[in-house]
Amino acid sequence: MRTLWQHCHAATMVDGRYAIIEDAAIVTCAGLIEWIGPRSELRPVEAERTVDLGYAWVTPGLIDCHTHAVFGGNRSGEFEQRLQGVSYAEIAAQGGGIASTVRATRAASEDELFASARQRVQALMRDGVTTLEVKSGYGLDLANERKMLRVARRLADELPLSVRATCLAAHALPPEYAGRADDYITHICDEMLPALAAEGLVDAVDAFCEHLAFSPAQVERVFIKAHELGLPVKLHAEQLSSLHGSSLAARYQALSADHLEFMTEEDAIAMAAAGTVAVLLPGAFYFLRETQLPPMEALRRHGVNIALASDLNPGTSPGLSLRLMLNMGCTLFRMTPEEALAGVTTHAATALGLGDSHGSLEAGKVADFVAWHIERPADLAYWLGGDLPKRVVRRGHEISN
Repeated sequence: MRTLWQHCHAATMVDGRYAIIEDAAIVTCAGLIEWIGPRSELRPVEAERTVDLGYAWVTPGLIDCHTHAVFGGNRSGEFEQRLQGVSYAEIAAQGGGIASTVRATRAASEDELFASARQRVQALMRDGVTTLEVKSGYGLDLANERKMLRVARRLADELPLSVRATCLAAHALPPEYAGRADDYITHICDEMLPALAAEGLVDAVDAFCEHLAFSPAQVERVFIKAHELGLPVKLHAEQLSSLHGSSLAARYQALSADHLEFMTEEDAIAMAAAGTVAVLLPGAFYFLRETQLPPMEALRRHGVNIALASDLNPGTSPGLSLRLMLNMGCTLFRMTPEEALAGVTTHAATALGLGDSHGSLEAGKVADFVAWHIERPADLAYWLGGDLPKRVVRRGHEISN
């Protein structure tokens, strides 16, 4: 069905800028944007439906390009312990930390994981999110990584939402491989990735490159296997220390390197040359009370595209609002509202390998957009929380919040 959407202003986010069209019109058909431009330039169109948007501001649908939305259990008790002075090492010694999430995820059924993830994802959708990534990484064995990735696929099947599923088996060392990190990497490369890829459950492969996780050499083995399987790679890098994981990611043409508080200018140069997106995660920075800022000026100076994401996870960023991350990106990382909005539209799409089809309002792209009843686009980064009045359109069809 061809639909004409009119009486609106559009922040198209073409090339990562507002690229505003005043008094815009949008024509959608078969789930795509057929035409967009000033209403005065619209030629007569045979539309089965015409929608008056009441001069709302239209943006692309928001994209959350880094989440761990599927997991079992809850770690609010650990949050309370930390605030009472208990160290992370003490919590880990008690069986807490990521190990507790792994146990809870392994113990949960697929239906239980789906039910809890659905609630979290629907909270993101109420913020205008129409596309998101879901990582595995709390199963850490074939059966449970498969279970998590199946839930990610099911979310896409049962919700009006596009979901990219990323295998993060190289997230942490499972207890059964204690002291045998190289053996676990071998298991990932020889058994887990080939099986999960063959089942069509994986869109990308990620790893955690850090002293407390996996070394650059171990991560590189995962990247080599991913490329053999025809899968793009991503990387958790430079969150706690500088191991030049982001340069390693760039060498393998990674879609993104994420966190990046400790990255160097040399890393930024490598990422710019490779077209690897810098995904910043202010929720984790805030929640962990970090003080080392990502090198924003180096990223800008070398032209690295910057995305923002919620990093929704139970341990370090239990964030259910991508709009809140826009504000955090501005207040904590000194981004402009325009940069922040590009970070959850244009550049987030590129970070998921979807830059040709999502992330901006252009003819030929998927008709995912949000009509916000706000005064200006900066309002999206200005308001803290709440449910801004809006209409969400996915693939040309309006969906309920």
